[in-house]
Amino acid sequence: MTERSNEMSEQDKVTQASNEEVKGNNSNEENVTPSEVSEVAEEASSEEVQTPTPIAEATEEVQAELAESEDASNSDESESQEEEEEEHIELSGLSKSQLTHLLKEKIAHGSILKLDKLAHEIKAAFDELVSKDKEEALNKFLAEGGVEDDFEYRLHDEERDFNKTFNDFRYQINLQRKEAERLKEKNLVAKNELLDQLRELVDGEETTLSMNAVKSIQEKWKSIGPVPASQNRNLWASFNALMDRFYDNRSIYFELKELDRKKNLESKIELCEKAESLKEVKDLKEAIKHLNDLHEEFKHIGPVPRDEQENLWQRFKAASDAVYDRRKAFYDSQKEVFKQNADAKQALIDKLSSFGGFKADRIKEWNTKTKEILDIQKEWEKIGPVPKESGKDINKAFWAAFKEFFHNKNLFFKELDEIRASNLKKAEELIAQAEELMNNTDWQSTANQLVKLQQEWKKLGPTPEKHRDALYKKFKTACDTFFDNRRNSNKQANSEYETNLGLKLDLMKRIKDATAGESLSEEELSGFVAEFNEIGFVPRKNVKEIQNQFKTVVDAYLEKMNPSGSDRDDFMFRLNLNKIQSDPNAIKTLNKKEHGIRKQIADLENSITLWKNNLEFFAASKTADKLRDQFDVKIQKAEEEIDKLKKKLTILREF
Repeated sequence: MTERSNEMSEQDKVTQASNEEVKGNNSNEENVTPSEVSEVAEEASSEEVQTPTPIAEATEEVQAELAESEDASNSDESESQEEEEEEHIELSGLSKSQLTHLLKEKIAHGSILKLDKLAHEIKAAFDELVSKDKEEALNKFLAEGGVEDDFEYRLHDEERDFNKTFNDFRYQINLQRKEAERLKEKNLVAKNELLDQLRELVDGEETTLSMNAVKSIQEKWKSIGPVPASQNRNLWASFNALMDRFYDNRSIYFELKELDRKKNLESKIELCEKAESLKEVKDLKEAIKHLNDLHEEFKHIGPVPRDEQENLWQRFKAASDAVYDRRKAFYDSQKEVFKQNADAKQALIDKLSSFGGFKADRIKEWNTKTKEILDIQKEWEKIGPVPKESGKDINKAFWAAFKEFFHNKNLFFKELDEIRASNLKKAEELIAQAEELMNNTDWQSTANQLVKLQQEWKKLGPTPEKHRDALYKKFKTACDTFFDNRRNSNKQANSEYETNLGLKLDLMKRIKDATAGESLSEEELSGFVAEFNEIGFVPRKNVKEIQNQFKTVVDAYLEKMNPSGSDRDDFMFRLNLNKIQSDPNAIKTLNKKEHGIRKQIADLENSITLWKNNLEFFAASKTADKLRDQFDVKIQKAEEEIDKLKKKLTILREF
């Protein structure tokens, strides 16, 4: 017992001295792998004690092998984190469809468990765009006369698609995490079973099959996978202790280990060759992925002969550095592109700053400026990412100016809403007065009062859009009720309609007589039309007939006054607008007519562009010449029609 104690004490001293020497050497070396540390420790031990005991040597070798596995794992995690930081994805310039595509691509080609942070960053960027769209939709709704309380934002297809993708991703990651925890518990049970098997081998009688059994346990142990973190240290300690005891009892350990090292050398040389071939891979992302897989294999293979360790590691490191240098060069080149993008965005910020103090009293002017600022926003979205260190400040400056404009616009529409609310009260008062008069039988006096109310209604400004139709309907119903009652109950009124019928027939005869003369003019015809409108109602059964006859005599007058018809459409258009103005809902009708004309112009301009593009594809042949002529005629007619429509817009703005 005394000799054994002295021997172990001496060996402990040798081991301690070896470890201190390894630490000293390792502090001066930049690229020393954990496996190399264990090898240097063994060499130091061998040099100080020429005949080390198998027990001490085996203990040190097992510890080095376990330390190599743990340190390699930590090194790989650090390298993975560094790579993740270098491969930062700029999201601020991406559209909703691009963010959706990016999330789908990452889910399809990446590890679900590693995408949680990036997926939430993409979700945050997407939500910001949705919030922006919602704000724009609200602004548009308010600009069109809506009230904020009635606004309801409906998700688009791309937003529903993104939400479904993200929810599926969260469901998958939760499943995988639960599955990962379940597998860790399963792995814990499996490794405890291996520890029991190893303990039986260590405590049992040694046979020729013991080494194969231990090797099998080692392979199974490596293949099982991770266990709960709280159990990992104890498992490794138990496994290390049992392996230490096993190798303490086997004098042939080093011989077997040397054979393993030679096999490991062959495997690592093969990995070096694969790593060196990656410099020919054009796809940098693919090359990095393969290199990470090679590093994973390299760290699990185990130690190689001492005299080959340094050269082998330097060869593998040189092949890895060649790939990493390519990655560094790529990111360096992108820095210049990001800087150019930053300059372009700064130019847009300067351009946008002039919108901050914009003020106007008309909706049209606000809408014009809104279109301009939205065009700037589209330019902004087309520009790619900027340097990460300045991206936050650039985005903050742009959106601050952007929001300032829409804040001022919202204030304008808030004031407009107050005006509409005031007009709403006035309209309700007019309706109340009309409803008080609608059952009155003092026909003449009441009719005059209602006509006066109708005139006041025409002068009434805009009212809230959601109440506009209902208000007009109530007012019109009250007026119609009175006039229907008068029409149905007052014979004198019926006689008046007959008189009006006679007056209109006489007027049409006068128009025919005037048409037969020579001195025709628009002023005269306008007077006839005004007189016709002022005469009043005719019997209901004659309304359509009189209108058709009147149109016929007016057309005849116009035809003789201007046979070419060049101004005829304009004159009729003006007459139609004059008639519309008498309608209490004239503003809405005029706006609708203007919108229809603008749409016609846009459709014709698009057709002209398409036809002109088609002309460029025609070959110089006889058939092509005919087609060109046909298209030229189409284009000319369309342009003439556009001129007419634009002239109508000019006339429309006068009303």
